[in-house]
Amino acid sequence: MNNPYEDDKLLGEYLLFHYGPDIDVMPWDFGPQNGLQFPRRTIEELVDHAKLPEDSCALDVGCAVGGSSFELSKICQRVLGIDYSKSFIDAANSLKNRGSMAYRFPVEGGHYADGVAQIDPGPGEVEFEVGDACDLPQNIGSFDLVHAANLICRLPDPLLFLDRLPGLVKEGGQLLLATPFTWLEEFTPSKNWLGSGDSEQKLKELLSPNFILEERKDLPFVIREHRRKFQFSVSLGTRWLRVH
Repeated sequence: MNNPYEDDKLLGEYLLFHYGPDIDVMPWDFGPQNGLQFPRRTIEELVDHAKLPEDSCALDVGCAVGGSSFELSKICQRVLGIDYSKSFIDAANSLKNRGSMAYRFPVEGGHYADGVAQIDPGPGEVEFEVGDACDLPQNIGSFDLVHAANLICRLPDPLLFLDRLPGLVKEGGQLLLATPFTWLEEFTPSKNWLGSGDSEQKLKELLSPNFILEERKDLPFVIREHRRKFQFSVSLGTRWLRVH
């Protein structure tokens, strides 16, 4: 199956989404400003700092171009970011090594504007790897914090990832999930969609044997397609405590 995320246009779109100035992502003051800075907000608004050990390690699954991974490096000593897209991981590594990266984003038709992605990492060590959330290495280890934003409804078989979570999150550790449950056949066969119209309830059923839900909040986000067209979605943000 071809990976739809290996595309230069989409790479620029995600670099803008993760690192672009607010005015470039949403240039209209009457637009949904509450949807900006989503990769940062999934960390800031969901993590429980009091439960993180001093030498904490984090796994960011579906990290895309790394915005949330660099944000995690501000609160964790070690961060591993994994994404299925090689172009996304190459961009994240380039930002890690150079601190900035030029990109282009669409204005209208075939016209593009130039942008520069810049990172503001924390003191923690960050590594990036290409990987499949449905087939993570058995020796990947366990983590104090696992973060997966807008990932579940882009997997061909979400259960393969969800079944791995008890082994990925240390007992007493945190699982941060964000998903708009945007089920599309091009990513996930309908037979693998969670629930039958109530994905949130199905997610609770699947996680409840090993996790306790501690936080639930709606997290809006905006992705710019061009200066007059945007994707506005609302991700369900949750924090789970690993108990068994």
